Amino acid sequence: MPLPKPPAKRADMLSADDFTSQPKPAKSPARSSTRSASAKAVRQPVLELVGKEPLNTPAFQQAVNHLTPPARAASTHAPAMPKRGTASPIPPVAEKISDTPGISPRTGVATASSAVQGNTRRRKGPAGPAKLFVLDTNVLLHDPMSLFRFEEHDIYLPMITLEELDGHKKGMTEVARNARQVSRDLDALAADMGRAHADPAAGIELSKTGHKDARGKLYFQTMSLDVQLPMGLPQGKADNQILGVVQALREQHPPREVALVSKDINMRIKARALGLPAEDYFNDKTLEDGDLLYTGVLPLPADFWERHAKGIESWQQGGVTFYRVSGPLVPSLLVNQFVYLESPGVTPWYGKVTEITGKSAVLKTLKDFSHQKQSVWGVAARNREQNFALNLLMDPECDFVTLTGSAGTGKTLMTLAAALSQVLDDRRYTEIIVTRVTVPVGEDIGFLPGTEEEKMSPWMGALDDNLEVLARGGDSSSGEWGRAAANDLVRSKIKIKSMNFMRGRTFLNKIVIIDEAQNLTPKQMKTLITRAGPGTKIVCLGNLAQIDTPYLTEGSSGLTYAVDKFKGWPHSGHVTLARGERSRLADFASEVL
Repeated sequence: MPLPKPPAKRADMLSADDFTSQPKPAKSPARSSTRSASAKAVRQPVLELVGKEPLNTPAFQQAVNHLTPPARAASTHAPAMPKRGTASPIPPVAEKISDTPGISPRTGVATASSAVQGNTRRRKGPAGPAKLFVLDTNVLLHDPMSLFRFEEHDIYLPMITLEELDGHKKGMTEVARNARQVSRDLDALAADMGRAHADPAAGIELSKTGHKDARGKLYFQTMSLDVQLPMGLPQGKADNQILGVVQALREQHPPREVALVSKDINMRIKARALGLPAEDYFNDKTLEDGDLLYTGVLPLPADFWERHAKGIESWQQGGVTFYRVSGPLVPSLLVNQFVYLESPGVTPWYGKVTEITGKSAVLKTLKDFSHQKQSVWGVAARNREQNFALNLLMDPECDFVTLTGSAGTGKTLMTLAAALSQVLDDRRYTEIIVTRVTVPVGEDIGFLPGTEEEKMSPWMGALDDNLEVLARGGDSSSGEWGRAAANDLVRSKIKIKSMNFMRGRTFLNKIVIIDEAQNLTPKQMKTLITRAGPGTKIVCLGNLAQIDTPYLTEGSSGLTYAVDKFKGWPHSGHVTLARGERSRLADFASEVL
């Protein structure tokens, strides 16, 4: 559609005749006649929403005048042409009308300055009225920034939610810290509500504290809501009071979608049993489906070399062959991603992506750790993924490594062997630090006596088992005393630390092993990774199918968060180990149980 004619003067408006005289796109005669008739009936330009029928009909204008105050209705007449240098009013914009738990719907006239500066509030996403989400207390305690993660939708906080926040603010636990942070955010948002001109029913703009992505409003429960819940639900319980608030809001604002957001599964079940919409809090999930997690390994098609042979370059450096390729598969590659090509009757080829520049990628061949002559501290790779993992663990340029896989895939054994080889043989790192989350599988056995390392020793059974395997594979000609001395030397280079005292520490030239990392939250994972100083390597091990921490899932685990955020970084790598090598009994049990 051609653009309208430019105005002759600065800050002047097009006249109604000039606006309506612009050429229209070719459409059906019936549609064109309707548009022309309505244009003649209305003496001012009105922006229309795309729909089945035009919105500038006399019936629509009468409905808008009926819903708006007299001052707004008076402003809908055609304005006179302003003089030069004066601000001109902008014609009213037809907005979608949505009910809010306040006095009036969100309508307004845009001013000339806001139109010029682009500061008008525009909602992103699908068209339609904004939803109203009633937050449960556990959502705020789980993610203190959840207030600002609902985009254009509004948030309603019942008074019982604030009471529960006040009950959780004392203490040094993670829940108490989150409660205090939420209280500080709410205090900053409600700082102006105590003044005379502030109207609590109008809501608070969530973007007033600098969170520009939050384009909705915050509403507090300011009056008692009369609601009748079923007799089986006690009225004094906090969860039932929140359900009553949701039901009352739905009755007060029937055209608007009101939904409960809670991390409590039983509360969501009760809400749906009462016919109330309830949702889980999904913003903490890195991935919706665990199958979409980055595996770090990509099989190449059988015709890879034929399709990427044009302009291929090859060279050798330090006993390693490099290939520079360009083709249709390059955009899907990531740095430090492993690729392999296996075909029947052909020698398999294994490589790693080391560089991506524009439309070309550099691949290099891998060191084969499957032979006993090239084993790491007596440990040789038994399958393809283990060979990939050992290449990452032994790479000095790779500062962050994540290994995931089911039980018995060799994650801890390979990591410990690579760490001992680089600490005792290569002298690349000074010592090994091992830590893990202390989440019991069954009932807690109570307090543990001793020092920090003695308290952590019951949680490090996997470390002791793997050290026993590594010590048994050593040189048997040294005798009993020699093996005992070697075990003492190995254990002197391994320090067991608790995660509770990691805040503020900095590790220099150390290799840090985080075992059972699937039980970490994203915030805890960030705390541990940021402890790394110069020359430090961090290795995270975990099985996403064995999460023991409450409220954590495969999509919201800190291990999933780290794998997704670090993929493609030149100094990090990830491998998903798929094949178990513990025993035939363990492999069969992991498949059938």
